[in-house]
Amino acid sequence: MGEVLIALGANLGDRRAHLARAVEALRADMALDALSRLYETAPMYVADQPAFLNMAVRGRTALAPRALLDRLKEIEDALGRETTYRNGPRAIDLDILYHGDRIVSDDRLTVPHPRIAERAFVLVPLMDIAPDWIDPARGESVRAMHDAVPGRDTVRLAEPPELDAGS
Repeated sequence: MGEVLIALGANLGDRRAHLARAVEALRADMALDALSRLYETAPMYVADQPAFLNMAVRGRTALAPRALLDRLKEIEDALGRETTYRNGPRAIDLDILYHGDRIVSDDRLTVPHPRIAERAFVLVPLMDIAPDWIDPARGESVRAMHDAVPGRDTVRLAEPPELDAGS
């Protein structure tokens, strides 16, 4: 089974419930080893929308990268994600950050996620669960990218900071 890191975000409706349901749905296809705390973040790229709750999970799956992407899209659809516009508001967003040390780049999927190093809302939760993970494309650790990313001070711990997502 391959080790994966996935970012989760939600900024519409009951954000915490959307994240909890997504985590439970992920358990059908992966053994979850760690869940980050929850962080509230201002939207990036398109500012005129509600704040996000963000988190990350670390787990193991037998799904290959493209099959995992398909599964994440099924979960998003099942949880009510509607297509709006790029970087627009969404009930749930699930992104593959890493799939072991694999590097994938095609018209459907890029792994590692190409914008990790510019996203404090991804790197702060990753610090909870994988600070020493080495990005196979950059050769840098999550910690090094975290320490270099601007905007870390805008990523605030949510209250309560944990997600009650079962076991």
